[in-house]
Amino acid sequence: MKKFREIFQNRTFRNLFFATFTSQMGSTIGLTAFMFYLLDRFSNQPIYASITELMYSVPTLAVFFLVGVFADRMDRQKIAYSCDWLSAILSITLIGAIIIGWMPLIFFMLFLRSAISKFFMPAEGAMVQGILKKDEYTTAAGLNQLVMSLFMLFGNALGIFAYWSVGIYGAIIVDAITFLISAILIKSVNISEEVRLPNGKHTFNDLHLKLVFKDFKLGISYILSNKLLSTLLIGFVVFGVVNGGFSVIPIFILKYKLAPNSYEELSIWIGVIFGTGVLLGSFVASIFSQKVKLYQLIIFGLLVSGSFTVLSSFTNNIYLFMGLMFISSLGLPFVNIAIGGWMPSIIDPKMMGRVQGWINPLMMLSQSITLGVIAVAFPKVLTVEMLYWMVGGCLMLVGFYYMLSLPKYVVSSEKKSKVVSPIEQSAL
Repeated sequence: MKKFREIFQNRTFRNLFFATFTSQMGSTIGLTAFMFYLLDRFSNQPIYASITELMYSVPTLAVFFLVGVFADRMDRQKIAYSCDWLSAILSITLIGAIIIGWMPLIFFMLFLRSAISKFFMPAEGAMVQGILKKDEYTTAAGLNQLVMSLFMLFGNALGIFAYWSVGIYGAIIVDAITFLISAILIKSVNISEEVRLPNGKHTFNDLHLKLVFKDFKLGISYILSNKLLSTLLIGFVVFGVVNGGFSVIPIFILKYKLAPNSYEELSIWIGVIFGTGVLLGSFVASIFSQKVKLYQLIIFGLLVSGSFTVLSSFTNNIYLFMGLMFISSLGLPFVNIAIGGWMPSIIDPKMMGRVQGWINPLMMLSQSITLGVIAVAFPKVLTVEMLYWMVGGCLMLVGFYYMLSLPKYVVSSEKKSKVVSPIEQSAL
């Protein structure tokens, strides 16, 4: 807790932290409310719920070659708050699309808003990396994990409550307001030019197609030159499968197996239990991150979460299912905190955007493919149990892969910097 208090004394970090919090909160409320709106209106067409999640992940594939280059070449602060302003405007236009009731238009608005939001995290994450010291990265990752656990704990409940109390339109208005608050918080901080523009000033005219693709290629060259970073990247591809599955399977197993008549109410409790497990795991993982090697935390978390996710598919008892998912959730913070604290220490600040420009689209590609498979194959080909086997199996597979590979590539941050410095120079 002392480290958390110390890092919050940094006003710039504090504002960026709460900006990310409010932005994610709005997205969580709006997306959850919209999913339940679709499940209510199109109860016999679960494909719409999967398509909604696809509209969150697929846009990455449309802008993946731009987000990293923008974060490294343009003003990171302007990118972040512009994303929030535009997302707020698009949230309001989404209401109009829902009123019209034409599903292709609704999904297009979701796609467009999501595409804009993809520019936010690389820019915001690169700024956070620049304003913190290396020994504070893991603490910041622990705080981010705590926020994620709070969303898991209260996100579904807030989304459902908003949907029940103010309807889908009110929930989306809340969504827009939180984006505006996030934009104001980001605009209010004074960030040095070195952090905002680590590669010097550029205009949109400078970002011609040749430079964009050169920078994008440079990103993968940077990754491949570092064995540890490239090994972690392989795991991120599988994490996309896990994210895609977890975004829909808890609701599916409640609606189509465990509690078809009360899935909405029970989904709140599932969110509370899962979020409580992640919250508890976050505190434990934050303590252990200072005492054991980070790769050991990652392997432990993957194997625990994966095995209990698989086990949870075999029960027909809702209470046993909740207990197994609680244990599964305990392992996730070990993975997230370890990777979140590790990545900034092995990536040069001038290359952070371009590395993220590869990590995010690879994750989203596998996430989109997963959601596409679920949309087409569930429930005709894949049962809800099979979905849990797929997700849990992927977690365990990455855990065993990291067990064999990561210890070989763990080196000091100084050595990693030396390995990639020639590429860093060519980036300038």
